[in-house]
Amino acid sequence: MNIILWVVQVFLAVAFFAHGCLFLFPPASMLEQMSVIPPAFRIFLGVAEVLAAIGLTLPGITRIQPWWISWAAAGLMIVMISATIFHIIRGEVSSAITTFILLVMATFVAYMRWKVKPILPRTVA
Repeated sequence: MNIILWVVQVFLAVAFFAHGCLFLFPPASMLEQMSVIPPAFRIFLGVAEVLAAIGLTLPGITRIQPWWISWAAAGLMIVMISATIFHIIRGEVSSAITTFILLVMATFVAYMRWKVKPILPRTVA
């Protein structure tokens, strides 16, 4: 189970790091499509997603405050609920399905790392 959790965590981290960077540094051709989101909010989301990607991996790798993994995944759950609603309202079914799947994966990581298979912090020798 630990391997499955790590695979899901890394997948989510890569996906959200890439999406966060896309929000922070969008290509000129995509800026018009992103105009429905105010620039300050887009930057906020980009920073939040990049930080969440780091929070999904780094605390577990270093075993320093690994409880941040559950918090990062829970934060992503909030973002994915909002994104799913946003895409449903706009009639973007395929995007809504994608964000819902990411929501399920983030929920799985949050719960499993919080209650079922938490990573233990380092101990001082």
